[in-house]
Amino acid sequence: MTISSLKLGKKNFPVNLIQAPLAGVSCAPFRALTWQYSQPAFSCTEMLSCKTLLHQSKVSQSRYLAKDPAEGPVCVQLSGNNPLELAEAVKRVSQYGADLIDLNCGCPVPKIRSKGAGSSLLIDPSRLYQLIHAMKQNTHLPVSIKIRVEGGSQDRFHEEIARVVSDAGADFLVVHGRHWTEHYETPCHYDDIQFFVEALNIPVIGNGDVACIISLKRMFATGCAGAMIGRAGVGQPWLIAQLRAEMAGDTFTAPDLPEIGDIFLTHVRKLMLLLNSEKFAILQARKLAKYYARTMSGKAEFCAKMNECEQMDKLTEICSEYFIG
Repeated sequence: MTISSLKLGKKNFPVNLIQAPLAGVSCAPFRALTWQYSQPAFSCTEMLSCKTLLHQSKVSQSRYLAKDPAEGPVCVQLSGNNPLELAEAVKRVSQYGADLIDLNCGCPVPKIRSKGAGSSLLIDPSRLYQLIHAMKQNTHLPVSIKIRVEGGSQDRFHEEIARVVSDAGADFLVVHGRHWTEHYETPCHYDDIQFFVEALNIPVIGNGDVACIISLKRMFATGCAGAMIGRAGVGQPWLIAQLRAEMAGDTFTAPDLPEIGDIFLTHVRKLMLLLNSEKFAILQARKLAKYYARTMSGKAEFCAKMNECEQMDKLTEICSEYFIG
């Protein structure tokens, strides 16, 4: 498998690399930078609860639904376990300009699982069928679900999930190759991804540990139709473009440190506009700092100063010192 076009439902994309949903990260500023530097098939929103969408204020929803005019196609990822609520949520995000819609069936967070959503749906196939069916009946857009795998656990749900996904009419499946109890130290279970590739007649997108050309080739070896890049894309909005170039045998020159600093500042300024808050933008910038500082020799010191930073002027000063020197 190589970089190729990708057909999902009735939509066609020129490439088969996708930017994953990332909690606390993949809002519009992050996605716009990823599009500017890489132009993936599409990028995903942060997970949005159906209850937030249906019952909370537009201010609460704006972080999740705002779309930058400069970004490309967007997949809205929803979370929920009530078919009626999901049906209404799907109608709304279709009207709001989503390009694809995904149902999260992989979130391991206890407060999500306790509500019967996220990864808990993997052991409730009848409910999952109802949810996928509700989505398909209420949108013309491609519909997917994003799941976790059995991995080394005693859970056994692969065959049932494959049957439900097929019978309910999902347009594609995204498989994160870890069990919901496994953390990032556990390597991706590629064989579990391959199971779904071989069991289904719809495209399967592989997700987990893709960070370089070697890991991308390992993912493509499962036979998956495309690959989803997660954490590795944070602080490296050019990564998908780099992978595309390297897979084609071309040389890719990544941005130098001063340009990375400029990208980081752009990201934070866009967050300020989105959140309408200098304080909350800087709190998020503290979490992003280590990713943008990957190649920085003074990374630890830079991150320590960022953790004490409370104003945009000070943040700009710190970036000038460490990214430009």
